[in-house]
Amino acid sequence: MIHRRAVTYTLVASVIGLSGFAQAQQTQEIYIPLVSKGFQHQFWQAVKSGAEQAAKDLKVKVTFEGPETEAMVDKQIDMLSAALAKKPQAIGFAALDSQAAIPLLKKAKAAKIPVVAFDSGVDSDIPVTTTTTNNKAAAALAADKMAEMIGKSGEVALVVHDQTSRTGVDRRDGFVNRIKSTYPNIKIVSVQYGGGDQLKSTEITKSILQAYPNLKGIFGANEGSAIGVVNGVKEMKRNGKVVIIGYDSGKQQKNAIIDGSMAGAITQNPVGMGYKTVEMAVKAIKGEKLPKIVDTGFFWYDKTNIADPQIAAVLYD
Repeated sequence: MIHRRAVTYTLVASVIGLSGFAQAQQTQEIYIPLVSKGFQHQFWQAVKSGAEQAAKDLKVKVTFEGPETEAMVDKQIDMLSAALAKKPQAIGFAALDSQAAIPLLKKAKAAKIPVVAFDSGVDSDIPVTTTTTNNKAAAALAADKMAEMIGKSGEVALVVHDQTSRTGVDRRDGFVNRIKSTYPNIKIVSVQYGGGDQLKSTEITKSILQAYPNLKGIFGANEGSAIGVVNGVKEMKRNGKVVIIGYDSGKQQKNAIIDGSMAGAITQNPVGMGYKTVEMAVKAIKGEKLPKIVDTGFFWYDKTNIADPQIAAVLYD
């Protein structure tokens, strides 16, 4: 009889223990780290704010980090490795180099950690979805605006942040392909890469202007590139003679558009991008089916509509 009671107590204790474990699992906070391309641009701060708002609304924990500059591929890979080592329930990742990250993303898949790509896709089917701007379509719109402003003829150049990330490739190709397919009298004379760094992009712009004195326009493919173009044109005293079109927002770009240094720019929806990344990660954890691409939208803005409420809502300082 004593033996039976002992067994009964053991079974009851086991059941209580299992129940407690299940409750602990249910109450365990969901953790989703986001590893971005960088931290120096206001764009990433806006993405971070959207991610944090989603974390608050969905009651999960997020962290947001990125290397000091968008040229630091190795540092970003180290950050991704460290984030995966914490065994999160899901992870958000904006690749600086879409190939370099694949070995770590394979580890994430093996560990059943869903990967949500954001801003920049990865050349792999490992991410469960990608929250992004349609960068090719947005850059094509920038090309149309450029063509319109230079009378559909003349020489133009591009200063792009990189040729290793999906955003760099798609914005370059979107602009170049639209010009080549639609505007036969416009010649693209130079495509240069400045790593999204303002100072480097300024020097690149100056060298382009020296090489092509009849240049009519320059497209800066992200925040740092566009500001570098503005500064380079100013330093070469070519203000008003070269049409500058940018990409992204931020205080300096907004000021350049207001004072006429920049003709206009494409803005993404970075707050929405950050929010959707966390939202998709939570859905992935729950096992919900996700679309391959979550298009977070883009808008053209210039001096005429910069104060419009719809535009102002997606600009950031």
